[in-house]
Amino acid sequence: MSAPAANEAQASSGGSYSRRVGLFSGVMLVIGGIIGSGIFLNPAIVAQRVHTPGLTLGAWLLGGGVALIGAFIYGELGQRIPKAGGSYVYLRDAFGELPAFLNAWGLLLMIATGAIAAVAVTFANYTLAWTGLPADYRLPLAIGAIVLLSGINYFGVRPGALTQNIFTVLKLVALAVLVGAGLLLSGAAPVQTVAPEPPDSIVLALGAALVPVLFSYGGWQQTNFVAEELVDPERNLPRALLLGVIGVVGVYLLANLTYLRTLGAGGLAASSAPAADALGRLLGPAGRTFITAGVALSTFGFLNLVILVSPRVYQAMAADGLFFPWMARLHPRHHTPAAAIVFQAAWAILLTGTGTYGELLDYVVFADWLVFGATAATLFVYRAREKRGQAPRVSYRVPGYPLTPLLFIAAALYVVVGSTASNPLNALKGTLLLGAGVPVFLYWRRRREGQAKAPASQASVVGGP
Repeated sequence: MSAPAANEAQASSGGSYSRRVGLFSGVMLVIGGIIGSGIFLNPAIVAQRVHTPGLTLGAWLLGGGVALIGAFIYGELGQRIPKAGGSYVYLRDAFGELPAFLNAWGLLLMIATGAIAAVAVTFANYTLAWTGLPADYRLPLAIGAIVLLSGINYFGVRPGALTQNIFTVLKLVALAVLVGAGLLLSGAAPVQTVAPEPPDSIVLALGAALVPVLFSYGGWQQTNFVAEELVDPERNLPRALLLGVIGVVGVYLLANLTYLRTLGAGGLAASSAPAADALGRLLGPAGRTFITAGVALSTFGFLNLVILVSPRVYQAMAADGLFFPWMARLHPRHHTPAAAIVFQAAWAILLTGTGTYGELLDYVVFADWLVFGATAATLFVYRAREKRGQAPRVSYRVPGYPLTPLLFIAAALYVVVGSTASNPLNALKGTLLLGAGVPVFLYWRRRREGQAKAPASQASVVGGP
């Protein structure tokens, strides 16, 4: 379906998106999309792989650089096509409908819905630890969070963005307390004095540490899913991406500095809950309880973000005639992809109840960065079109082009290869699940083509000789 046809389908399915959130909400979406539970847990894995404080901070700084390049790339792509759908739209326009469909198919079947289920359970686990409720409440809490946040986002991007702003601020407050206590009180918490030995191969160790670092930095791209619902997206989307990613890099470096000052490199590597151990050492049981609540709030905010942005991708896919037509409809009053939100919630709840989300996430752990790399490659297509006069020149440009996009693609390939090598069976299963989308795509494309031919046939019969 051509772009004009897609727009017409969207309009006939319940109106267009209303642009009702500004730059501040955009920045909060970026920050909320990145900061989940990773910064509270993954620093221990990084320290285990690089050993020394300098290399630990270096790995997070290097990962921040990759994330910043990603923000530059998605900023230019968002200015070129400020439409809802993000990577789906860029892949469709640059490489065709099949790779775009497989991106959306994977998001709906496994990536977004699996993440919703997993994060909902994580939220429930931390809430139980925080409140002392019995373990029997875990599943009801997880499902209740999905239902509540899906309901909020059903009624509009404004309440969804407001919820996101509130919980992003709360998670930043939790991190601010962690960092502040670490920088001000860490002298009262003695750490090991023996300097850890550096790894045998610094290059290999940094490469291994980069995988959990990059996963912790992932999520900035989700704001592009709702580009059409930002005020002046051509201008505000690139700004939100850059400001949000720069802010997260600063927060992550300060948090890791706190862990190292409080626990030491060896203590950080040995910790199963770095944030709780660090704040517990500094502030006692009250500190451990506080950060447990902070992680619960952080995961709740991240859950809201995934529920808010992902249905825009399914809606774009359906508007192209490649999925159930009712998924393309926008609510006539709230201007949200209401049917897509409900469908996503139902599938995520099913995954939560059956406990299969963990397996699905393991199968497609490489898929996110595969999409990142492919999306970055679309920039070369758009620049080539611009050079030939087939696309307008945009004011926002990725600095260091073409080197910076190539470096980003290389980093994405490293994560994909590393994840595949560490568990080839899961990668194979994930590939098969994504490949199952090919016959689904072919079915919907044939159905769309058949519907397009039907009116012409009927017209020729009616007109007759």
